[in-house]
Parts: sequence; structure tokens; C-alpha cells
Amino acid sequence: MVFLTASVFAQDVIHLSSGEPVPYPEKQYFSKNWNTEAIANVTQPSLLLYKPAPGTSNGTAVIVVPGGGFMALSIHSEGIDLAQWLTARGVTAFVLKYHLKQTGGDAPQEFADSFKDEDQWVKQLVADVIPKAIDDGLAAVAYVRKHAPEWGVAPDRVGIIGFSAGGMVTAGVALRYTRESRPAFVAPIYPAIATLKDFPVPADAPPMFIVAASDDGLGFAPDSVFLYNEWTAAHKSAELHMYAKGNHGFGMRKQNLPSDGWVDRFGQWMQSQGWMKK
Repeated sequence: MVFLTASVFAQDVIHLSSGEPVPYPEKQYFSKNWNTEAIANVTQPSLLLYKPAPGTSNGTAVIVVPGGGFMALSIHSEGIDLAQWLTARGVTAFVLKYHLKQTGGDAPQEFADSFKDEDQWVKQLVADVIPKAIDDGLAAVAYVRKHAPEWGVAPDRVGIIGFSAGGMVTAGVALRYTRESRPAFVAPIYPAIATLKDFPVPADAPPMFIVAASDDGLGFAPDSVFLYNEWTAAHKSAELHMYAKGNHGFGMRKQNLPSDGWVDRFGQWMQSQGWMKK
């Protein structure tokens, strides 16, 4: 059963599951490590709904998937801030809170302390939660497509964008969708894709928009190039923006670098594909 409740963050919260036991409580707090709000210990996936102003909807929806190493969610710069940017342009936005690994006092600090390299991070820390998170992404697309008319959205205009670990969720959706959960477009932003490299590009793969920085401090830049090469080798539409500087996790933050303009490039790409038009 899916139900709605009030939220201080969004017009509504759409719970993608209910009636399941909660093994540990979800929490939100200010992370000194990230210098922003973080959410940890998610066991009940949900969507935070952000709607455009009345009369401004263009019929497109985007599911926004924050990153955080599958140990936390950078809920503002990789979630809510982008959702609000999208709604200001007529796009209905949904911020996805997906399954995370259980952590203790400060999940971003735990991730920083434990991350050595991508392979170790996957095998020793988050291998068990990644499939659940990707399933949450697929469930989110399927739900929004099914209920699209409720928000004035066309079912074939539902896309997904995700950052870092959320980029892996997004790439997983792009590679594993069914007819009901196929996104109209996908945008993995500085994604990690360690567990996905053996999946073939689907025959009807959606257009892909990719952003990363060459100086990515976690070493994920080659993953973006890999995805671009796979999509173009399969003769599918793809656009890649690889900035010289930006590091990892820039999201909607401003660093006075060219990478600050990535979201404008994303908007231009959406416009060129027809998703900003009514």
C-alpha cells in the first residue's frame, strides 16, 4: 500500500512501501563533514514531492536521487535544491529516499573514514544494500509513471537523475528497467558504477546525460566515460560533460568553477530533447 503524509520538505511524502518492520530509526542531522543536512538509516523508501506553481507545469517529471555512499543522503545540494530548480522551470520533481546501510553517529564521517577505493567500498561496506537501492529507483519510476496524470505529468515524460551513489541507482535503472519502470531519460551525475559494468545496454535504452569532474577525489571520473562509451557504442543518445575541476559531490553547490554551470547544461539538454516544452 502507498500512502501520503505531510512533510516539512515537500508538498507530500509518497511512501513506496509500508507495513515492513523498521530495524533502526531514520535520522536527519547537520553533518560537519559535508557542511550540510544529511539523512541516514533509511529503511522505508519514499518520494518527496515538489510541484511547479499552478499553471506552469510542462508535463515532465524528474526523480532526483541524492548521493552519499549508500550510507547517507546529501538531501539538499543533491536533492531538494535541484528539485526546486526543476519546479521553477515547470518540471514536477520527486526526491527519492532509498535504502541505506546502517550507520552510527555521523554517516558522512563514517564513509570518509572507511572509503579506500571503489572496489573495497562496494565489497566490504555496501554490497548488500545496492540492489535494494536500485530496486527503490525502479519502484519510484514505476510509481510516478502509473500515477502521472494525478500531477499533470505524461507517463512517457518521467526521467531520473542521480548523484554519486544516486548516480549508481540511476544507472541501474537505465540498465534494468521493465516496461512499467522505463525512464524517458536518465542523468547519472559523477556516478559510481562498479556493480553494473557487465549489464548490456538495453535495446530501447533512453537518452543519457552525464556530468563529472576529471579531478574527482573518489576516482569515479572513468565511470562516467565508461557509461558514455557504452551508450554511444550501442548507438544510443548520450551527452557527456567532463569538467577539469570540480572534485566529487559538487551537486548544486557553488565553487566559482565552470562545473557550477552543469545544471544549466542539463536544462539546455532537456530543452533540446523536448522535455521542457508543454
